[in-house]
Amino acid sequence: MTAVSATAARSDLYRLIDTVNEESTPITITGRRGNAVLIGEADWSAIQETLYLQGIPGMADSLKEAAREDLDNALDDVEW
Repeated sequence: MTAVSATAARSDLYRLIDTVNEESTPITITGRRGNAVLIGEADWSAIQETLYLQGIPGMADSLKEAAREDLDNALDDVEW
């Protein structure tokens, strides 16, 4: 993960925003009293959705089971 100082981030903020959105790569912004992480909005939304789904009891097992299911057989069960 790329790290930049808060001073450098302040002077180059627009480029950093473009970078995290185009490359889906977070950037650590370092400061004297702690660090922060800059990520793109789409990545943040994906993290939020993952955390939400992981918080639902049984959801992780259900998603794993669905990923193993043969799609050809699954479509036979759908009545269009």
